[in-house]
Amino acid sequence: MSKYVKQLITNEVKNKLAGVQYLMLVGLTGIDANSNKVIRASLAGKGINLMVIKNSLAGRATEGTPLAAAFKNLSGANAICWGSSDVVALAKDVVGLSKNKDIKGFEVRGAVLDGEAFDAAQAIEVSKWFTREEQISVLVGQIVGVGAKFSGQVISIGGAVASQIAKIADRDSSETAAETQTEDGNE
Repeated sequence: MSKYVKQLITNEVKNKLAGVQYLMLVGLTGIDANSNKVIRASLAGKGINLMVIKNSLAGRATEGTPLAAAFKNLSGANAICWGSSDVVALAKDVVGLSKNKDIKGFEVRGAVLDGEAFDAAQAIEVSKWFTREEQISVLVGQIVGVGAKFSGQVISIGGAVASQIAKIADRDSSETAAETQTEDGNE
């Protein structure tokens, strides 16, 4: 490949990865055309991009970015996946696809997040974290739970006080009615 073509590819990869803060490295060794189509369609349906690229070209394209750590000392045929709402959602989708028994040869090889390279085991661990949406739902649940518990306690105390006041009012009204009847009966 000529230097001119390499530079064109490098620039194209730079443009595609502009603003990307995290990605996953995957292996596609030995995958047939049908499996490749299934993988790409599944990932595309979730907003995830997949690109097979030479390690040296990817290293040049990401030089000076947080993604550069992924391509240091990298060997073998690799592809990169990026996109999705956050790195955990990306990891969950890619790891889930790698566990699909119908697709042989698709494997997680690593990841990069905020300039830190992760090996395959660490990348799989990332898939076990909470996604952004899951974290928000847990937080909202905790906030609402405390509020619900507090309001339940206030209502229960208020209900108990209201019940006591009602009993006193009933007692006072029956005593008043009894006194009125006694006074009426004495007259």
